[in-house]
Amino acid sequence: MKINIGIVAATGYAGGEAVRLLSAHPNVELKYITSRRLVGKYFHSIYPNFRKISDLKFEDFNIEQAKKKCDTIFLATPHGVSQSIVPSLLEAGIRVIDLSADFRLKDSVIYKTYYKREHSNPELLEKAVYGLPELHREEIKKANLVAVAGCHASSAIYGLYPLVKENLIHTNNIIIDSKTGSSGSGSNINDSSHHPVRANSIRPYKMTGHRHTAEIEQELSYFNSSKEKNEEILKIGFSAHGVNLVRGILSTSHVFYREDLDITEKLLFKTFREAYQNEPFLRFINQKTGLFRLPDPKIIAGTNYCDIGFQLDDHMNRIVVLCALDNLVKGTAGNAIQCMNIMHNFSETTGLEFTGYYPL
Repeated sequence: MKINIGIVAATGYAGGEAVRLLSAHPNVELKYITSRRLVGKYFHSIYPNFRKISDLKFEDFNIEQAKKKCDTIFLATPHGVSQSIVPSLLEAGIRVIDLSADFRLKDSVIYKTYYKREHSNPELLEKAVYGLPELHREEIKKANLVAVAGCHASSAIYGLYPLVKENLIHTNNIIIDSKTGSSGSGSNINDSSHHPVRANSIRPYKMTGHRHTAEIEQELSYFNSSKEKNEEILKIGFSAHGVNLVRGILSTSHVFYREDLDITEKLLFKTFREAYQNEPFLRFINQKTGLFRLPDPKIIAGTNYCDIGFQLDDHMNRIVVLCALDNLVKGTAGNAIQCMNIMHNFSETTGLEFTGYYPL
């Protein structure tokens, strides 16, 4: 049995990627895509890779059409928009997967701190399930509202979760350096995404106060076993750079292991393997030979895979954790579809099996 799907704001990169992935999903009928400015236009008019593949046209969004056409809706709206739409969709019995940041944070005060506005429906923050399948699979199964994780946040959390969960590191001085491709800025044109500015550049754009800081702290704190012993509050420093890629994120995290533990490569290998060996899309990469010995976003472009690796630095009790993913797939639309599969009891990998290209 197929389910009927809609995508609100399907013109942006996240919405467009959701259309691409769902169009090949065997358990889905993509019935409804919306845009405020392109009503009546074909989807392939802005995504030319869909010529002769899809005759979908953009429609205006209204709740009656959504109720008539959809069982589940993906919201790919700008931050601040979905919080006003979600209550009506839920009341209509439609399950919602939100790709924006509106429901990721549980605390409305923290939301206001990072997004500089009051949340219009704070009572829904606790009801929303954070959309990282590997950490919240059981909650996602029963969810009516899933808030898909941010792309930077996903890459940091996947790399650090096993170390935090096993209480191997100090959690009050985690440093994360993240580099992202241009599609992470969205499809709207601005001075910073202008080609002469963006090309041939490694551009520091948010050294402190990045919005994803709150997500990373929130999620890792749930698994921080040291807090139960009143040892350390989890705190991160997060910095982001724009690099000369279209797709991809590489997050490099610097953490410091506990001095009372005998931290070895063997122990770290075991920790990561035990955490992720049964996860279909999380791959542990730490090779001694070859060209790509550690995670590199080039290898997973267009896929729902996430590659994780580490290097141990005994010189200063440091573990360097690397995590690579495609910001539009495993960082956004792919994780959203993985959540949808879980919500509807489909095989979790359905529609997400693409292995990528090499060379690229």
